Amino acid sequence: MSILLTSVIVGISIILIVILTSRLRLEAFIALFLVSLFLAFAILPVKTIVSTIQEGFGSTMATIGFLIILGAIIGITLDKTGGTLSIARFILLKTGEKRSAQALGIIGFITGLPIFCNSGFIILSGLSRSFSSKSKLPMPFMAAVLACSLYSVHCLIPPHPGALAAAGMLKVNIGYLIIIGTIFAIPGTLAAYVWSKWICKGKNYQPVKEIEVDTKLTQENLPSAFLSFLPIVVPLLLIALKSLSNMLDKGGQSLISRILFLPGEPIFALSVGVVLAMLLIKNKTIESMNSVFHEAIEKAGPILIVTAAGGMFGMVIKATGTGEAMGKLLAGTNIGIVVPFLIAVIMKTAQGSSTVAIITTASFVAPMLSLLGLDSEWGRLLTMLSMGAGSMIISHANDSYFWVISNFSGVDPATTLKVYSSSTIVMGIVVFACVWITSLIIL
Repeated sequence: MSILLTSVIVGISIILIVILTSRLRLEAFIALFLVSLFLAFAILPVKTIVSTIQEGFGSTMATIGFLIILGAIIGITLDKTGGTLSIARFILLKTGEKRSAQALGIIGFITGLPIFCNSGFIILSGLSRSFSSKSKLPMPFMAAVLACSLYSVHCLIPPHPGALAAAGMLKVNIGYLIIIGTIFAIPGTLAAYVWSKWICKGKNYQPVKEIEVDTKLTQENLPSAFLSFLPIVVPLLLIALKSLSNMLDKGGQSLISRILFLPGEPIFALSVGVVLAMLLIKNKTIESMNSVFHEAIEKAGPILIVTAAGGMFGMVIKATGTGEAMGKLLAGTNIGIVVPFLIAVIMKTAQGSSTVAIITTASFVAPMLSLLGLDSEWGRLLTMLSMGAGSMIISHANDSYFWVISNFSGVDPATTLKVYSSSTIVMGIVVFACVWITSLIIL
């Protein structure tokens, strides 16, 4: 089969995923599984179909399975014990009500590190409405600030499934990704803040009229802010320290590198985070802990399945050789880092899921890396971040997160589209600009 016909079939398969998941609302796993079978039967030798599908599914699960489960346990524990609200109260006391919008952005950014953006917004939506009432700032602005601060880290940083899966496919160092991804997420969040504030200026958007007191926020039985921060900060710190030591000691033979090797492994670091999260549970019985574990595993299950299915689809695409052919076509065009960004933008805008957009883009781009001049440690890292930036653009009506924001903030969809959705465009462009400038300096 010619490479042209193969590329057309691969393109059709990607369009099918978009149609099945966005228009027909078919479950993402079923859509990815059916399209993977279609693509495999259309192009691959019959003897290799089953082994290719199994390898793609299994290798992805092996790479990120533990991390997603452990991250879910930490997030659910923070939610159930009031740890998230304790962090929010601590930051608000430091910033004051006059700076409640900035405080909300900081809260969202920190909370979003271990917690998925949908869950984080649901948990903190009452807080954003309370802040709007007290500060008299328009609710669409407050909703956008919270939503974008959660969203920025969700698209760029593990343990979020898209970033984890893509990092596994591209063989990106997770520690470096956390450090650099966090740094790049900051200007993106700030840009979204400035944009949403500007676009709300002069509009007749109103604050929440009645002061809504979050009773949990004022309860004395909330865990301390120190204990609430530990499950988030310690794992990230362990992973970051190991990565920094590896940057200084490439051979990993120094005493510090040896000491940090095991604690800095993401699985071990998140396991430490789980243990620290258990300190937040006041009634430390097996039943109480099992309740948290059960809910976390229930939440992680669908994410694991969809992510592994994305890896399966990616392996089939890789086996077709389309990525290598596309890489040869684009070689020498000097648009290397732009390619993954644009593919992710198209996938995200069309079908709505940032996770599916990143995973699909990673599977398509992985074979091109050497031909695009990105097959190096830094090249792979920046490729991952460019895909993350692309997966931010544009969050609109086909994204479930869009409806979470609209429904839980009480802002109508048209206003959510004008304020929040436009902010995701600005955020994605700013993050990609940081990636592109960095690539000009170090690649």
